[in-house]
Amino acid sequence: MEIRRDVFQAIADPTRRAILSLVAIQAMTPGAIAENFNSSRQTISKHIQILNECELLHQTQNGREIYYHLNPEKMKEIDKFIEPFRKMWDDRFNKLEAIMKNYKK
Repeated sequence: MEIRRDVFQAIADPTRRAILSLVAIQAMTPGAIAENFNSSRQTISKHIQILNECELLHQTQNGREIYYHLNPEKMKEIDKFIEPFRKMWDDRFNKLEAIMKNYKK
């Protein structure tokens, strides 16, 4: 049975967001990623697997080592979804700021 992972469920987890932040800087092996956490390697491997299934990570092999890289295209998809909400909140905060300026006078 194939499990289809949801990108937003994947990034909802703080550990997975931290992993994404790490590999955004440089490609890393699972062991190097795990060294940054107090969790077991097995737990971090599961997080990496979920991110990989959601296509948020790419993996490449160099000899015996597997390196994980951030997939910027998938992150752009997330950004496209979030952008209208960001714009809506920016507009609301700008209106609130204008109202607040009137009260300061």
